[in-house]
Amino acid sequence: MEGKKEIVDINKSSLSLENRNKLILSGVSEVITFDEAVIQLDTKLGKLTIKGEELKMNKLDVQYGDVVILGQVNSMIYSSTQSKSDKESIIARLFR
Repeated sequence: MEGKKEIVDINKSSLSLENRNKLILSGVSEVITFDEAVIQLDTKLGKLTIKGEELKMNKLDVQYGDVVILGQVNSMIYSSTQSKSDKESIIARLFR
């Protein structure tokens, strides 16, 4: 009998929020900052900032990039990965 092999998609990223109290994430590559009010993560889709109250990191699996956060989640914001110099050049072009 053949053993089952689990195939993990390294580019997979998901976000699931249950009742604003449990946030389940995959595709996390790094925890940038963490406290009870703000958590910043680097994900496959860019930087993710999570704001809330009494936030706790319940699970962190660095091998698969899975994170579970408990606490009152008030907002989740993905930041663009575009560099600041690119933004400045666009503004400079507008005022030519």
